[in-house]
Amino acid sequence: MYKSISYRYVSAERYSEALDLLHSGACLQLKHGEVTCGSELAVMFVDALVKGKIPCEEEILDRIRKIYKLFPQIPVASNLAVDDDVQQLTEAIGEAKARLQGCSSFLKAAIK
Repeated sequence: MYKSISYRYVSAERYSEALDLLHSGACLQLKHGEVTCGSELAVMFVDALVKGKIPCEEEILDRIRKIYKLFPQIPVASNLAVDDDVQQLTEAIGEAKARLQGCSSFLKAAIK
């Protein structure tokens, strides 16, 4: 829903509404650990900034910082004793990789 409605806003050049929607959606998804969806909305937020030719002001940077800080930190087990620990480590590494890729895509778009 976030994507669909934000596309409509951007197409209608209603950038303020699109930015508000994308920012709130990215934050909400990331707070709930939905990294893939949250990172997609975060990248769309940056794309809407570019399409709307929104100047880089402190308020915009604050919104970008807020999104970045909401990317979840994935704890990784420090000691491996049994096969269950290896399984947990494998899952944690997979989650960390997804977080890193999503966060990296968002930051690359924001810096560009």
